[in-house]
Amino acid sequence: MKTTTAHRLLAATLALASFSALAQDALIRKNLAARIPQLQNIDEISKTPMAGLFEVRVGNDVFYTDAKGNFLLQGELIDTTRQRNLTEERIAKLTAVDFATLPMADAFTIVRGNGQHHLAVFEDPNCGYCKHFEKDLNKVDNVTVHLFLYPILGADSVEKARNHWCAKDKGAAWQDWMVRDKPATVASCDTAAIKRNVDFGRKYKITGTPTVIFSDGTRVPGAINTEQIEQRIAQAESGKAD
Repeated sequence: MKTTTAHRLLAATLALASFSALAQDALIRKNLAARIPQLQNIDEISKTPMAGLFEVRVGNDVFYTDAKGNFLLQGELIDTTRQRNLTEERIAKLTAVDFATLPMADAFTIVRGNGQHHLAVFEDPNCGYCKHFEKDLNKVDNVTVHLFLYPILGADSVEKARNHWCAKDKGAAWQDWMVRDKPATVASCDTAAIKRNVDFGRKYKITGTPTVIFSDGTRVPGAINTEQIEQRIAQAESGKAD
């Protein structure tokens, strides 16, 4: 009898807690939507490790609010006791792409050394930051680079991407252009792969180039230097996120 009563009390407590959480979630949504039009469609609200602070997620954007949605913060939440950037970790998880799902048939590879480390890069041939990135990436050894042409900077980017995709040696033509400023020869072939890359990028909200995806699915938007590339490769292969 006592056990049954205890079970009932536990079930009632859990139900009350669940109802309270739902009510709070609804209150935050209601207040933020009424006061900030951009927050009409909130995807998720969740507690943070900081008492009284809630995460508000809209797509891949993260905000923070109080229990009533009276205040809104946008910035980085740092756990000083563990020296961790919780916002950065959260966004890394939200924007991760399962490396195994990348359409490798729509990319070409550049292999250096034994090629044991793998990373994928989405790049536009007219992207100046990509050229800086390629020069730093050239210094990384024992890597296989899966290069996805991602012409999003205009019609000339599409034309250049076609010439590189249709080149006899795609990797060599790409390196000639990105590192040595030697244009690829005009060429024609089936470029459906490039269109699929753009569609894939839009689906996963790849909005700029270069965008690097490491073997653990974490990604970095923008150019990073040689040391940072090597650090991220090591972290990805050890199962840690930056």
